[in-house]
Amino acid sequence: MLTGGLYNLPFDLLKDLEPIILIGNEPLLIVARKDFPADDLKGLIAWLKDHPGKASVGIAGVGATGHLTGISFQKVTGTKFEFVPYRGNGPAMQDLLGGQIDFMIEPASNFKALLGTGNVKPFAITGHARLPSSPDIPTVDEAGVSGFFASLWYGLWVPKGTHKDIIAKLNATMTQVLFDPSVRQRFAELGIQMTPIDQQSPEALRAYQKAEAERWWPIIKAANIKVE
Repeated sequence: MLTGGLYNLPFDLLKDLEPIILIGNEPLLIVARKDFPADDLKGLIAWLKDHPGKASVGIAGVGATGHLTGISFQKVTGTKFEFVPYRGNGPAMQDLLGGQIDFMIEPASNFKALLGTGNVKPFAITGHARLPSSPDIPTVDEAGVSGFFASLWYGLWVPKGTHKDIIAKLNATMTQVLFDPSVRQRFAELGIQMTPIDQQSPEALRAYQKAEAERWWPIIKAANIKVE
């Protein structure tokens, strides 16, 4: 969905596609270097306010999910820090481990191998519920920044004008797939939170897509982010 705000596309993401189903989402994790002088999210925010512009945040690239979420985090918390763009999360994580940057806000699965090792300091999940794989990490609501939700999310669309019967059949097939225990288990292993059954309709995806565009596209425009 960020694509529509970053690139000049030859089609309209909101008008030229027919939604099928919102598959699921993966919340982000706010995580710092292991020796960062804060032990929880409130402490992080307090430190950032006391040291405006001093912290460095690694991002996977200009306009990436972590970049836009970081901009939103600054606005919500009244903090200021510097973004350090990398060519992907891998190099950024290496510098986080090495202490060259202070923290990151990226998909939780990126840090799966590091959680519990003591090599990074996790502060909060930007989702509505704790991750089963990391039950000790609080949500942003629990950690003190109520409502600051952000995630990678996955949906299925077809071209505009696709017959309604085909859309209904595809939706029914996907709901069956998502109900499969092996699929649910695999999603849990990957840290993907499956969409609740009552939100697996095309209409629910359309509404969610619109809400995400209304939230993120103005942030992209205000920050004058351009991706060539």
